[in-house]
Amino acid sequence: MIGESQEFTDIIEMSKKAANFTSNVLILGESGTGKELFARSIHNYNKPISTPFIAINCAAIPESLLESELFGYEEGAFTGAKQTGKPGKFELANGGTIFLDEIGDMPLHLQAKILRVLQDRTIERIGGINPIPINVRVIAATNKNLMKMVENKEFREDLYYRLNVFNITIPSLRERPGDIPLLIDYFLDMYCNKFGVAKKGIEAGAMAILINHQWKGNIRELQNTIEYLCCICEDDIIEVENVRSKIPLNDYTEMVIKEDEIIEIIPIDELEKREIKKALDKYGHTTVGKLQAAQALNIGKSTLYRKLKEYNID
Repeated sequence: MIGESQEFTDIIEMSKKAANFTSNVLILGESGTGKELFARSIHNYNKPISTPFIAINCAAIPESLLESELFGYEEGAFTGAKQTGKPGKFELANGGTIFLDEIGDMPLHLQAKILRVLQDRTIERIGGINPIPINVRVIAATNKNLMKMVENKEFREDLYYRLNVFNITIPSLRERPGDIPLLIDYFLDMYCNKFGVAKKGIEAGAMAILINHQWKGNIRELQNTIEYLCCICEDDIIEVENVRSKIPLNDYTEMVIKEDEIIEIIPIDELEKREIKKALDKYGHTTVGKLQAAQALNIGKSTLYRKLKEYNID
C-alpha cells in the first residue's frame, strides 16, 4: 500500500479493522483505484496463507453463465454440462473469502440468490437438490453509486445493507495528489528492473505534468504511463517532451511550466482568491449574488467583503 496522505492512511486503518473480523465488506471507488488490492490485503491480514481467496468479476461473465460460475452445477444440469458436475466460486472459497468485483452489474435475480446465501450460509448447485453449507466471507466492490441504484430499484436494498457492514471508499488519485510522486517512484523502480535499465529520474517540469493530470483511470492509468515512459525514454532523465507525448497538458500545467521555473504548489491565498472569483462569476457581483457566493463558499458575508478588499477583487 503506497501512500502517505491522510485520506489514504485513514482507509488503510479502516481496512485493518475490517480484516480482524469476518463481517462482509463493501469497497467503493473509481476504476483503477485498487479495489481488488484492498480486498486481497484484507483477506491476507493475519490469516494462514492456505486460506482461499476467490475473485470473480460480475461484469466480465455473460449473465447466462454467471449463476453456474457462482454456484456450480450438477451432472446433466444443462446441455454441455460436465458429466462430473462443477463446483462454483462459493464452494471453492469455502473457509476463506469470495471477492465479488463489479457487484453493481449483477442481475437482480442473482442478487436475490446472493442474499439467500448470506442469510442461510448454504448454496445449491444448478440442478442440485441438497444444500451445501459454506463458511465464506464476502467482499464486494463496485465503481457505481449503489445507493442511487437502490433508489432507482436497480439494486436490492436488503442486499446492499447485508454487504455494507464495513464500508471502504477508496479515494481517487485526484484526491491525493501528494501520493503521486511516491507511486511514480515505485513504478519507475518496478519497470526499470523489469526492463533491465538504470533507474530513471524525472525533471521537475515532467513531474508537474504528472501531478496535475486528472488521472481518470487512477493508479492503473498512472502505472501504464510510467511503463510507457520507461520504454520510450532513452536518456536517464524523463523530460517534459517525453510526458507530453503521452499526456495532453491542461490549462493549469501550461501556465506553471516555464523555461526556467516550475511551480508545483499553489499558495493558499491564491487558491482562495480563485474560488472567490469563481463563486462571483457564477452568482454575480450584486448584493444577492455576493450573499449566495458566501453561502457556497461556506463563509460569512462580512468575511467575503473583507476578502474582496484584501485581494482587491472588483
